[in-house]
Amino acid sequence: MLAYILRRLALIIPTLLGIMLINFAIVQFAPGGPVDMLMSQLRGNSVGATARISSSGAGETATTTGRTKGSRGIDPEFIKEIEKLYGFDKPAHVRFFEMVKNYAVFDFGDSFYRDRKVFELVMDKMPVSISLGLWTTLIIYLVSIPLGIAKAVRDGTKFDMWTSAAVIVGYAVPGFMFAVLLVVLFAGGSYFDWFPLRGLVSENWSELSTLGKVMDYFHHIALPVAAMVIGGFAVLTMLTKNSFLDEIHKQYVVTARSKGMTEKRILYKHVFRNAMLIVVAGFPQAFVSIFLTGSLLIETIFSLDGLGLLGFEATVNRDYPVMFGTLYVFSLLGLVLNLASDVTYMMIDPRIDFEKRQG
Repeated sequence: MLAYILRRLALIIPTLLGIMLINFAIVQFAPGGPVDMLMSQLRGNSVGATARISSSGAGETATTTGRTKGSRGIDPEFIKEIEKLYGFDKPAHVRFFEMVKNYAVFDFGDSFYRDRKVFELVMDKMPVSISLGLWTTLIIYLVSIPLGIAKAVRDGTKFDMWTSAAVIVGYAVPGFMFAVLLVVLFAGGSYFDWFPLRGLVSENWSELSTLGKVMDYFHHIALPVAAMVIGGFAVLTMLTKNSFLDEIHKQYVVTARSKGMTEKRILYKHVFRNAMLIVVAGFPQAFVSIFLTGSLLIETIFSLDGLGLLGFEATVNRDYPVMFGTLYVFSLLGLVLNLASDVTYMMIDPRIDFEKRQG
């Protein structure tokens, strides 16, 4: 097992390099750039996301220095100074290798527009994203796995049909729609004003007692997490149910019943171990999805300044250090969680031995 873990840790390095290289190459051909945006601001124009898309459709292509038509009419010497300020005076391959060297020690540089180090920005936004991702994933698994098992055991009953209706609603309606509904109902929209609508904690959080801080934190996080749980539990519930149904109808279960074993012992001693493998396999993807893409709209609706919103704003504003810094963090997190998933495999089923695998 240790040898396999070491091999997987070694593979993280080339995988990260590949991810960063592909995205770095894509950015070089993306329309617009920080230099172009600054030139447009100096000329009194605004270059937003839609403007860059329009210029792309008209055939404008960004150069490796990030300049397009927004820099036309500006003194070339001044443009060169701006390019040097942003680091675009160097060839693309030189900038990439410098970025890799700095990222190896978690030096992500400075944001182009926020006048702060990217690492500090990421650390400031991390608590929001971790809170959303961790609590949402934990609650989804705590709800979906028992519910999926119960549906499998009671397959075809009224309980199965009624819970399937709830699952269908959760699957069909996106999480941000539930978020809007919760805001309207419980956050001062049109009915009740029971929950706050901004931030992770109150402004006077530091003045509260320990219990008060805990209660205040959960008071703020309740609606965002509820919206993400309602919109995300359906897939895992059906995955758990189908996995258990598949195992329940296998021959070893019939054999165990013929030997007089109780249904509870068969379910939790034999079926559970085999059926949970596929559920565990989806944990890293579920957590990373919630941690990044799933929380973007939720962060916006509830005014939570997390990594998802930070990465989106950086992409729109062409803040390359923040873009690649958040990409690096999310990619590294995903790779580590995939390794954790494999280790969990063995904890659930000791018959799996990764040391016998080649490569």
